[in-house]
Parts: sequence; C-alpha cells; structure tokens
Amino acid sequence: MNSPHALVLTAPGTNRHPDVMFALQQAGATSTALNMHQLREQPHAIDTAQIVVVAGGFSFADALGAGRLFALELSEILGDSLLNAVQSGKPIIGICNGFQTLVRLGVLPGKHRAALGHNEVGGFQCSWISMKPTSKRSVWTQNLTEDIYCPIAHGEGRFTASDETLSHLRENDQIALTYSGRNPNGSCDDIAGICDETGFVLGLMPHPENHVVARQHPQFHRGHAHGLGLRLFEQGVAIARS
Repeated sequence: MNSPHALVLTAPGTNRHPDVMFALQQAGATSTALNMHQLREQPHAIDTAQIVVVAGGFSFADALGAGRLFALELSEILGDSLLNAVQSGKPIIGICNGFQTLVRLGVLPGKHRAALGHNEVGGFQCSWISMKPTSKRSVWTQNLTEDIYCPIAHGEGRFTASDETLSHLRENDQIALTYSGRNPNGSCDDIAGICDETGFVLGLMPHPENHVVARQHPQFHRGHAHGLGLRLFEQGVAIARS
C-alpha cells in the first residue's frame, strides 16, 4: 500500500506540526514540514504533495488577528498554486490557526465569507471537547460515525457568518463538524469545522492530532480511550491514495 506524501506548512509561532506529522505517520502517510523561508525556495512543493496541511499554533503571535499574516505570506509565496491545489481535488486541512488562515485566504468556506472571532466567554480556552462528524460532502468526515474527543487551545475560535452564509453552509452540507455537548467558544450552530464546496478542504478549530493513540486520552489510566482523532487523518490519507 502506497504512502501518500503530505506537505505541512508552518510559520513563526506554529507549534503543532510535530503532532500532526505524527498523526499522519500513524495514518499511513509520510510528511515534510516547510516554514515560510523554505517555501519561498521550494514554492512548487505544494504541486507534488498529495496532502496539504496548514498546521496549528500561534503564527506570528496572532499579530493583527489570528492567521492574518500567515495568510498574507501564503498568498504572496504561492499565488495561484494554492487555488490550483484546491481545484485539483487534493485533500487539504487547516487545524486551529491553520483554519483561521484558510478563512483569511478565502479558501473557506468558499464563495461566501465567514470569520473566526474572539471566544464569546473566558478569553483563551484550553480543554478537551467532543465533536460530531456531520458532513457527507467533506471527504475528511464522510465515513466517520463516532464523535472525536480532542483538545482545543484558542482565543479566536468563535465561528461567525451571516444568516445567508449559514443557510448556504447548512443546505450545501458544508458544516463538517459540530461541538457535541459543550460549545467552548460560542460558535454559531455549534460549528467546530467546515469544508469548502468541493469537500476536499477542511478547516477545524479543535486538535484531533493530539488524540491519535489511546494513551493520549486524559483519562487513559482510568480505562478511557474513546474518540480517537486518528480516524480523521486515516480518511484523508485514504482519499489521497484513491
């Protein structure tokens, strides 16, 4: 069985790329991380990658708004290459700060606009949550049936959009993941993640890469090990193989 290769994009302040690379390895993929300086020297790396990941963390210390400077850098370096990757049907995922970056770029949700604002209550939130896969359009979630249990760590994760955009997302099956039980940031419709209209691009605020093996569960030593995020990455790898 072939091992698809993933390109993991990072910026100053990105800190979850080792975690997502481990998750990809567990799911059967290989990966390479490139920072912005390296990407300038290898701008065509995105063309040969079979999976693209915009990793989480706090790029550029969230200066001028989470994901804004990361988005400007990617737009300037990659130009149309990122749009071409989207249109080619390549699995692309942005996690936390990566989601914020894809929204800033206009890749998500697509023709309609949305934003990820400051959490409604409590400022920065760091805790474990459950999220439910809800979209058959998204290639990342279409075969998932169980909730994913994983941590969040963000100050600007509240998904907001106009009533028109929310209606479009619902009707077009682009709401890929919703918070199950507790909504940690006040997101509209309990939205934890969305996909674009092609279904190949996914953005989400929680960190499934931090629960890909049972021992990462915070209650593992008490016998709890449910809700692995590994399934999400296995789904993306399976699509890249097909």
